Amino acid sequence: MTAIRIEALRHVYPDGHVALDGVDLTVAPGERVAVLGPNGAGKTTLMLHLNGVLTATSGSVRIGDVTLSRKTLRRVRENVGLVFQDPDDQLFMPTVAQDVAFGPANFGLRGDALAARVRRALDAVSLTEHAERSPTHLSAGQRRRAALATVLACEPEVLVLDEPSANLDPVARRELAETLSTLDATMLIVTHDLPYAAQLCHRAVVMDGGVIVADGAINDILSDAKLLAAHRLELPWGFVVPAG
Repeated sequence: MTAIRIEALRHVYPDGHVALDGVDLTVAPGERVAVLGPNGAGKTTLMLHLNGVLTATSGSVRIGDVTLSRKTLRRVRENVGLVFQDPDDQLFMPTVAQDVAFGPANFGLRGDALAARVRRALDAVSLTEHAERSPTHLSAGQRRRAALATVLACEPEVLVLDEPSANLDPVARRELAETLSTLDATMLIVTHDLPYAAQLCHRAVVMDGGVIVADGAINDILSDAKLLAAHRLELPWGFVVPAG
């Protein structure tokens, strides 16, 4: 059983740009995988294929035992949650609780079951006391966690996060990492933040030019200076890759 199986995935944009050029990737249930690479590598395009925001030119995406297609799109979207880099893409209701309720309500949940789902999601991200606040009144870190809660409320089996640590102060980064580390979902974390990837993930794939150029234990990937340099990835000064 696999959580994600991507085979020969290719995506060509209308202008002819080949963003994905035969990507193969298998992720086991519960695995956390960092997706690394320079700008334009195809990382975000890959992310948007996982719940059908984009349609492949060729190849296939399978989530669990369901192959993504027009007929299975709703099932896949119930099982794959995307957390975008900008919380404004996911927070648009008058209160945090209403934002968190939106997804499961759209999937048909009502009444006490919906209220319980919202409470669990807010509790998971430590925002219960902010349920009735406007998202516009939250800090950047709280907004990022609120956006995560909107996805968690749908109880997806797979979480895909785009640059989760971007523009967060050190405390907010730590709080979000602590939240993510408690979750059982399979995760793909698309990021340029290599230390954050090392903190959360045991495996990394490196993308460049629309293909996966490396796949392995994250400490091995981050210890390979030639690999990082070849694909415009750089560790911050003073960061030491953990042994093992």
